[in-house]
Amino acid sequence: MGTWDVGPFDNDTAADFCGDLDEAAEAERPGLVRDALVRVLDAEDPLDQRLAVEAVAAAALVAAQCPGGPPVTSPYGPDLAVPELPADLRDLAVRALHRVGSEPSELRELWADTDEYPSWRRSLELLLRALTFPAPPADGAPGPR
Repeated sequence: MGTWDVGPFDNDTAADFCGDLDEAAEAERPGLVRDALVRVLDAEDPLDQRLAVEAVAAAALVAAQCPGGPPVTSPYGPDLAVPELPADLRDLAVRALHRVGSEPSELRELWADTDEYPSWRRSLELLLRALTFPAPPADGAPGPR
């Protein structure tokens, strides 16, 4: 895998995943995001790095739609807009990121052998913070203040 930085889209596999999103019909994109997250949760140990990378990119797309979430500004992210994603993807994304960052994960092991490991961990933590920020109530009522 060609990797040039610690961000969720800063590698060839994530860029390919985003290209697949761009090629898919708009209505299919949420399903592709969901599939990337579910594959990580259903995978056997050790977690394959390719699955992990796609899940991190998918989680970043979910996080970008959360209040205060980091926007997708990478030129390697999707070129086309990702439609509003279902709220239940937040929990899947959190669980997927925890799996990616825990042993046995090939991606975690690859990063742990580099000087950039703390930066990579911080990039996952930023996504987790956005994903776990209190979601608005489903009934549209104002949330806690």
